[in-house]
Amino acid sequence: MRLRFPILLVFAFAALLLVAGCERSMDSPFTAEIDESDYRRGKELLRQGRNQEALAAFQKVIQQRGDDAPESHLELGILYQQHIKDPIAAIYHYRKFRELKPNSTQADLVRQRIDAATREFARTLPAQPLDNQMERLDLLEKMDQLQRENAQLKDQLIAARTQSINSLRPAVSSVAPEPVAPLAVDPEESPIARAPDPEPQAAPPPQPAIPTISLNRPNSQVSTPAPRPAVVTTSTVGGRKHTVAKGDTLFSLAQKYYSNKSRWRDIYAANRDVMKSQNDLKIGMELKIPQ
Repeated sequence: MRLRFPILLVFAFAALLLVAGCERSMDSPFTAEIDESDYRRGKELLRQGRNQEALAAFQKVIQQRGDDAPESHLELGILYQQHIKDPIAAIYHYRKFRELKPNSTQADLVRQRIDAATREFARTLPAQPLDNQMERLDLLEKMDQLQRENAQLKDQLIAARTQSINSLRPAVSSVAPEPVAPLAVDPEESPIARAPDPEPQAAPPPQPAIPTISLNRPNSQVSTPAPRPAVVTTSTVGGRKHTVAKGDTLFSLAQKYYSNKSRWRDIYAANRDVMKSQNDLKIGMELKIPQ
């Protein structure tokens, strides 16, 4: 009886070691996540469009492997974002993937997916604060870019103008010519100074009208052209008078009588009784020409 008890104790200790070894092998699986049957089943269900069943398969992988299932978290994030339209759950699984695999080649892509899911969630809010802030940042960035491009265009324009001016400017000789002293001219010896002032030339006499001979009339009668209506200018005690002819204006009358077009106002002021405006000139109207 005493020998049997130690033997039973040894068998019990061996059984405990066997159970502990089994538990250790179950707690730390050596199978890769992408080789898990549930993971492969979830990918196949995704290809078939059975999203809810695929969601359950990936969740089962996470329950079995715990923190050793980053790929399942990534698949769940994509499912929640694109198919179930739950951006909060998608952000959670995306962040778990980046936490478990920070050095993954897909880390930047997952970060972009987190930003997109955050914007989708912000659109569900009444004021949409994130969209307004993003639009403001985009506008500020575009303004900065336009200002930089404007400054570059100004510099290019200044450079082009400078180059154009330099190309048109004549080449200047490096050796400056010696200044030439002005010649001293004695006014008494200068022929220009001794030349007498020219005498004013008298106006040529008016040419008589040349008569024209009509060959169609008998006896070669001589006919003279019809005279142009003469401009009648009469002198009065208070000034002169002018009868308006065709083509007369206040400017031409001021030039004719005063040799100064700016005195048209004097003529207009002297004839306000017959003129309603400065343009109210009629042929045959008699105007007073003040001195």
